[in-house]
Amino acid sequence: MSIASPYRLAPTVTAPEERHQRSRTGRYNHYRAKLLPMRKLPAIAALICLAVAAQESRHEVTNSSGAAQDAKPNSATVPDAYTIPTQFERVLIFRFRYDTDLLAGLQNMVKQNKIQNAVILSGFGSVRNYQVHQVSNRTFPSKNMFVKDPAAPADIIGMSGFVLNGQLHPHIVLANPDKAFGGHLEPGTSVFTFAVVTVGVLPDNLDLRKLDDKNYR
Repeated sequence: MSIASPYRLAPTVTAPEERHQRSRTGRYNHYRAKLLPMRKLPAIAALICLAVAAQESRHEVTNSSGAAQDAKPNSATVPDAYTIPTQFERVLIFRFRYDTDLLAGLQNMVKQNKIQNAVILSGFGSVRNYQVHQVSNRTFPSKNMFVKDPAAPADIIGMSGFVLNGQLHPHIVLANPDKAFGGHLEPGTSVFTFAVVTVGVLPDNLDLRKLDDKNYR
């Protein structure tokens, strides 16, 4: 009489089955080796974004006019709003080429054309990099946040501002694929494809001294 063994023998694997298993294992390892680098792509992309963002720098500057001026209330002698009647004497269009510093270029055009007073009517084009500043607080003394990126291109969406007694007060609006932003134009904003700025020239004897004087309040 035969006695059944309590132990099961492993099934015998024939040579063709063994080759098939090795083939399946090899294909799995091959696809796994290809997929692992792909899984790392989001992390690599995030690191690249961080590296790009790291190019931007910021610093804040306080613009105090002195404790007494900063603390003074509004004067009853200064109106809430007032009008300055005038008209353009001429309109000028400035074009700037690749790699020109936009602020320096505007200053040169103002000096070259002997402009004392003017309105910046428009601007368009693109830049290779930028520096602007924006107001960064709500009470006096006022503070400005300077934002600079030497490696960030952007489109020029618009420009505004004034020439006041020969001094530029220019503002710029920029845009990239992620956002639109802007502020007071600063050195370090270089033209890319081109930049075109149009100004309306006002009479030289026009008194515009108080327009951007924060202490006239």
